[in-house]
Amino acid sequence: MDTQKKNFFIIMFTNFLVAGSTTMIMPFLSLYIESLGNFSDEYVQRWSGLVFGVTFVAALIMSPVWGRIADKYGFKPILIINGFGIATSIFLMGTADSVTELFMIRLFMGLVTGFIPTSLAFVSSQTSKETAGKTLGTLQMGSVSGTLFGPVLGGLMADAFGFKYTFLITATIITIAALFVVFGLHEIKRVKVKGAHVYAPKTIINGILNHRLMLNVMIITALIQIGNFSIQPLLSLYVAELTAGTAQVAFLAGVTFSATGVGNLLFARRWGRLGDSIGYEKVLGLLLVLAFVFIIPQAFVTDLWQLIVLRLFFGVAVGGMIPTTTALMRREAPIEIQGEIMGYNTSFRFLGNIIGPVFGGIVSGFIGISSVFIVTSILFIFAFVFLRVTLAKPQQDFEDVLLEQELKNT
Repeated sequence: MDTQKKNFFIIMFTNFLVAGSTTMIMPFLSLYIESLGNFSDEYVQRWSGLVFGVTFVAALIMSPVWGRIADKYGFKPILIINGFGIATSIFLMGTADSVTELFMIRLFMGLVTGFIPTSLAFVSSQTSKETAGKTLGTLQMGSVSGTLFGPVLGGLMADAFGFKYTFLITATIITIAALFVVFGLHEIKRVKVKGAHVYAPKTIINGILNHRLMLNVMIITALIQIGNFSIQPLLSLYVAELTAGTAQVAFLAGVTFSATGVGNLLFARRWGRLGDSIGYEKVLGLLLVLAFVFIIPQAFVTDLWQLIVLRLFFGVAVGGMIPTTTALMRREAPIEIQGEIMGYNTSFRFLGNIIGPVFGGIVSGFIGISSVFIVTSILFIFAFVFLRVTLAKPQQDFEDVLLEQELKNT
């Protein structure tokens, strides 16, 4: 097996382990907060959003920094730091004695969060533009498979062994994933051309701000994450409402989480291949409309099975969004600054991850959890309109924009 193919399978497998492990704790995070004291429902809902979202505050700042370091030294060191850092943080979460302590640990975790986005950038940098969508869609099957089994397994373990042991097991699995990267991954170093152009950080930032498609797709990425993550921390509480009197709430919440993963798994590669064929912008627009269509009915379900079916269809749409936007970045950005561009795109994703849970927590605190589905559905249709407006304007070449900004800075 050649090095590139071996790297792909290692990244796919470690993504499976990391995604599966980190999503183990998602179904019961709000329940874990509830166990730390005698709190009101409004308090738990609000802090569920804050604790879930705070991780991404530090991650938002660090992503471009890690990306620039990756462009200079390679992606493997960043993956190793992220792997061991996430494992340590999740282990510490199991030792938290208060909501405030849990909040601070999640904040610290943000400094090293980004294993899966970094792995996407790693594979993207070694993939041709013509097949980026299919390759990244296939890669996402690893992380999606993890999110498929993780919530169910996490819910079962939480019911059987308690929250703290589940955190310990999660941290151990992520440590194993990091060791696979240390001993199995062999990064193919890009040959640096003598006299190759080096862009300053200011030039890259100004280039993004002045390239309509690049900037707008990054903003759309944030809107997607807000819409997706606004409900995730509250889903277990919503499941509890639909299954009042049932003992295995954590397990049922895990099944509901996993339904989205099934939809992802079934169609992620297909969306990527379609994007390679007809254009990533067209596929992204279609996915945004489908997400809008499938999220609204979730507010009106009366039985758990209805919610699970709708989460499955919602997962079909959401599953293609990240590979599509990542492939679009790969197509537009020069290879020499792939890491930093992906870093900024990841920052926008993390910005959405920050706003989404807090936004969902605030909305649910005032008008109920079911209303979050309706409010966030508007974000998907807004993102679609935003994309159409952007595509209606003249095309720009990103390298030309970078050179133009460089001349302005000199």
